[in-house]
Amino acid sequence: MNENVNVCIIDDDDIYQYTMSAALDSINSVNRIQVFLDGAEAMDFFLDNINNTEELPDVIFLDINMPIMDGFEFMEEYVKIKPKVGKRITIYMVSSSMDPKDVERSRKISEISDYIVKPIRETQLRTIIERLKENGKI
Repeated sequence: MNENVNVCIIDDDDIYQYTMSAALDSINSVNRIQVFLDGAEAMDFFLDNINNTEELPDVIFLDINMPIMDGFEFMEEYVKIKPKVGKRITIYMVSSSMDPKDVERSRKISEISDYIVKPIRETQLRTIIERLKENGKI
């Protein structure tokens, strides 16, 4: 079980980034928080660090609606590189959208663990991290 959890937030909303970072920072087992403004920026990081498991996150909170590369486009690219990633990464699609089409589309992508409607509360984040640790996923 990893006591040093690396978390990645991929979202273009500054306020959401701040509140998520602050909430995650209060969780003792969260070691590092990486923030990217869009899927393209995050994908560049992944490609640059594909063999560096220390740099890659254990958990990703991925927004749907972002400029340049949205969450679904990021997932299309991630699925292509996943076989080369030497680490299990748990991905949560996070959005303020309650559109059933978005929920269903995310459920069809096996690499997405769950669809979470914003806002995410600190207690919810703690529960997610603790369950992943208990289940040996991080």
